[in-house]
Order: sequence, then C-alpha cells, then structure tokens
Amino acid sequence: MKRLLPQSLQAQMILLLGLLVLVQIGISGIIVGSLVSDILDKQIGKRALDISETVARNPLVMRRVSEGDPQSEVQKLAETIRQATDAEYVVVCNVDGVRLSHPDPWKIGKPFVGGDETRALQNGESYTSEAIGTLGPSLRGFAPIHSADNQVVGFVAVGYLLEDVDRIVIKHQLQPRVFVFMMALVSLLGAVLISGHFKSAILGLEPREIANLYQERGAIIESIREGVLAVDHKGHLRMANQAARQDLSLPGDETLQLLTVEEVLPCVPFEEALTTGKPVLDREVLRDGVSLIFNLIPVHHQQRVMGVVASFRRKDELDLVTRELSQVREYSELLRAQAHEHSNQLHTVAGLIQIGATEEALHLILDEATDYQELISLLNEAVPHPLLCGLILGKCNRASELKVELKVDPESSLRDIPEVLPQERIVTVLGNLMDNALEAAVAGPGRPKTVQLNMTDLGHDLIIEVEDSGAGVAPHEVEHIFKRGVTSKNGDGHGVGLHLVHENLNVLGGYITVGSSELGGALFTAIIPKKDHPS
Repeated sequence: MKRLLPQSLQAQMILLLGLLVLVQIGISGIIVGSLVSDILDKQIGKRALDISETVARNPLVMRRVSEGDPQSEVQKLAETIRQATDAEYVVVCNVDGVRLSHPDPWKIGKPFVGGDETRALQNGESYTSEAIGTLGPSLRGFAPIHSADNQVVGFVAVGYLLEDVDRIVIKHQLQPRVFVFMMALVSLLGAVLISGHFKSAILGLEPREIANLYQERGAIIESIREGVLAVDHKGHLRMANQAARQDLSLPGDETLQLLTVEEVLPCVPFEEALTTGKPVLDREVLRDGVSLIFNLIPVHHQQRVMGVVASFRRKDELDLVTRELSQVREYSELLRAQAHEHSNQLHTVAGLIQIGATEEALHLILDEATDYQELISLLNEAVPHPLLCGLILGKCNRASELKVELKVDPESSLRDIPEVLPQERIVTVLGNLMDNALEAAVAGPGRPKTVQLNMTDLGHDLIIEVEDSGAGVAPHEVEHIFKRGVTSKNGDGHGVGLHLVHENLNVLGGYITVGSSELGGALFTAIIPKKDHPS
C-alpha cells in the first residue's frame, strides 16, 4: 500500500481525502437513488390505486358491470381514463375475472392474467402489486367494484409497465446524480485547498522531515548548557530542557504544560515580549536568591507572535567566565608588554655592541637584570599570590612600555588574603585601578609620569592605594566616575573600568574613596574587609 501512495504529503492528502469523499458521495448517491426509486414506486403505485378506485366508484361502471355491460360502455370509459392518465392499461373485469375493457380490444372477454386479483374479488380490498400480465411485468392497483347492494361484482386494475416505471425513476435520478457529481468536484477541489493550506501551515515540510527536525531539535536543546524554555501565546510552558528543569525545579513533560510562566517565573518579562513582539535581552532577575540572566526571543508566524523562546544562565557562571577572560587578557597583556620591552632592550644592547661600547652594554644588561630581579623578589615577598603577583608584574612591564615610572612601595604587604575572598575579584579591582592610573599619568600635564602602588593587609581590612601624576579628579565628578560609560577619554570602549571596580567592591563588601595624590593626580583607595578572618 505504501508503495502505491505518492511520496509528497500534499499528493497523499489529495488522494486520500479524494477517495474518502468519493466513497462517501458514492454511498450517499446509492442511498439517495434508492430513496428516489422507493418514493417513485410508491407514488406510481398510489396513482394506479387512486385511478382504479375512482373508476370502481364510477356509477356507470358499477351499473354496467352489474348488468354485464351489454353496450360496451365500460370499454369507452376505460380507454378515455387510460389516455388521460398515461396509464399502460385500465382493465375492468366482472366477478368471474373476465375482461370488460382492455387497450387491446381482441383481449376483451378473456380471463384476467396475473393471479393477483383474488384479494379484490374475495375480500373487497384495494391494494397494489407487481405481476406479469399480457403486456409484461407491471405495477398495478386493484379496486373492487360493488353493486347497489354492496356486493363485489368485479374489479378495476390500473397498471404501469415496470420498464416504464424504471425509465421514470432513472429520469428523476438524473438530477441527484448531477448534484452528486458536482459535489464530487467541489470535494476534490476542497481536498486540494485543504492539503495546500496544511502544507503551508507546516512550512512545506514532509512528515519525515518534520520527524527528523523534531529529533534534531530535541538533541540540540538538551545539549545546550543554558536553560531553555518555550512559552505559547497564552503564557503556558510548552517545553523545558534538562538544564532549565534542574535550575528551576520543574516537573516532567506530562505536567509541565499545566504550568504558566506567572507561576514559575513571575519576575521575567514574558508578557512584555508577547505584547510588543520585540526581544528582551540580558535581563537580570532574582529567583530564590539566585541571579539569572534571561534572553527572550518572540516567535513570529505570519506577522503574529505565537510564543516566546527564553534562554537563561546563572549570573555566577557568567561572572566566572568573565573573570577567567579577564585573567587571560591580563596574562596576554603581560606577555605582550614583556616581549615589547625585551625587544627594545635587545636592540639597545645590539647597538652598543656594534659601536664597540661593550662596557656600557654589560652595565645595561646587569642593571636591567638587577632591577627586574629586585622587583620580582619584592613582589614574591609582599604578594605571595600568583594571580596578583603576575598582574602587578605585567602592569610594571606595561608602565615601562608607556614610559611611566611605576613604583611599588617596598613596605607593601598583601599576604593575608582569606580564602573566602575570591582573588579574581581583587585582580579585577587592582588591575582596573592600575590601568586607569597609567592612562591618567600618560595623559597628564608636563610633570614626570609616575604611578605609585601601596598595599596593606594589617588589621581587619585589605587596603589598596593607587595614585598617579595625572590631572586628578574634580570634586564634583567623584560621585559620577563609577557609573558605566562615564569617562573623560575620547572614543568608544571607555567608562567601564571604574564601574567594574565599584561593582566588584560591592560584591566583596568593600568600598572606594577618591582623593588627591602627592604626585599631583588622583589617589584611589580601595578598602576590602577580611570578614571573619582578622590578621
């Protein structure tokens, strides 16, 4: 059977719908034809019966049959009625069944043929029956003829040949058959339109393609580490992947669709996305004490919003990725600065050797090695944490590249950092403060370009001081400089560093102050409490 069906879904639907409709119409046609045939048979039989009763009650017929019809008046009356009613015959017989009238005059005076007249003669009944007479099979109506004293003296038989009845039935069935044919055409046209609309509704895909897409979609959604939700236009949950079920504690598929987003995520602006049809991106919401970052994308079909697909991740996961990226960036910056500075030193040494100044070249190498080794020794002693030590060393190389003198207070100490404090956030605070100071020193007035770093872990707080020789910060600008996008620099991509410092200090429970530096620029002081781990 499958081999006989066409491959296209639209062709299959046209074929199957067409066959279904044709079968239904065929059955309906048979039923209608049968009803028409039955109705016409009854109507013709009733007509024959009515004519026979009318003739049987005719006073002339009643009198002449009682008298034996000596003047043959019954024949004349019967023929007149036959011609007027289009009956095949109107036969009047006496009580012995002998014909007193017949369309064929030669058969008058002969016995009635058929054997179905007994009920009229013996019981005085009026009825219809089918029998074979001298003219062939016919449908006929019988009516008894009564005398003045109510005795049965004969009967009247009015008949229509069955072939004439069939012809009349076929004639009357023609119109219903035309209607049935027109219905078949309309139904086939409807099957074409329905299949076309259905094909369009499923985006022209075939069933096997839909099945493949469904399986692929399930595999893709479950492979996504982010939580994924699908919501219909009424706000009911339609789908959730495994990550979403775990993060939101959602039930299985059988009960998932009974939930609404208002019940599960009342703080997420699904209604906004459904109403406006516009995406809602990077919206942070708090659920059960956990920060989630949501992206909502409306699903459109024929310019209508059919639902929303939402993806989300825990904010702490995104923060971890951000910190890791920051570390990679700092490490990359460190390597780049070191490579650039060492390249300059090598070029200088090569030049001194070429001009024969070998003693100066040796002194430069020894001085550079000594200074670098002293800096590394200081940092290893004061900051025995690889992340922070590597950051400061990288900023020193960066300062050397920018021709800025970066001084690290030899009394600095950042040894006592409790394990509960995430070092990645301290790296973000220190790195951005130093970057800001280096840029301020480079862009500052004509005084020597200097940045001073001092770190203290005495007492209950970690204190980081970064000062520069730049232009400083005006008092009226202090309350604005930590907002995202606020900067004194030209171009895009600025106004983020101090904002990150402020945000990370808030997470660490600390704060920052801004003052004036003895170097002539700004002094930023970040205070981070050690919480329950005093030194």
